[in-house]
Amino acid sequence: MENMNLNRHISGQFNAELDDIRNRVLAMGGLVENQLQEALNALVSLDAELAQRVIEGDHRVNGMEVSIDEECTRIIAKRQPAASDLRMIIAISKTIADLERIGDACVKIAKAALDKRLKNQQPLLVSIENMGRHATRTLHDTLDALARMDAEVAIELHREDKKLDSEYEGIIRQLMTYMMEDPRSIPEVLDVLWAARAVERVGDRCQNICEYIIYYVKGKDVRHTSYEEMKNI
Repeated sequence: MENMNLNRHISGQFNAELDDIRNRVLAMGGLVENQLQEALNALVSLDAELAQRVIEGDHRVNGMEVSIDEECTRIIAKRQPAASDLRMIIAISKTIADLERIGDACVKIAKAALDKRLKNQQPLLVSIENMGRHATRTLHDTLDALARMDAEVAIELHREDKKLDSEYEGIIRQLMTYMMEDPRSIPEVLDVLWAARAVERVGDRCQNICEYIIYYVKGKDVRHTSYEEMKNI
């Protein structure tokens, strides 16, 4: 009887630890989502103060990644989880790495907002704003799927990256045309290009997180897998 009570106690502690890291990764996701929104707002409005706040806030994202990753390592070493519990921890460990990289993308966008020369390039910023809103929605929906571990939604969201890639290609064509028409604009247009690239990378990271969700729920590694193949898993 004492052994049964001990097993229940250990199991209860383990479940509490898993719940804790799930909550912490979602909190990190909320912080990164806010960073992305503020970075885009700073770029569109060329708000240097807001941009600087985003840049300075990146240390919080980095700190959360380190602490959650350390907790994942501790749980693996102490609990030696198997099956779905192990997949959960692996998915979380990979997810926080991608969230940290989205945080880095936010910093790149914010740094572009510090370029005062972009005041003359407002039409170019409109395209990035539209793409950025799409990326923000995708990140929000991805985090929602992560919270619910909804593989079906993750499969559908996985396709959003192609749409973002298409928008990015359109912006590149627009920027190339602009630079050819006015070579003097090249320095500031390059800043816009780097910002657009950073937004595009957000889509890549969201796609990765969707793959981790599918891996946890389905037990299958779906990297380099087509949409049709994912649907049939």
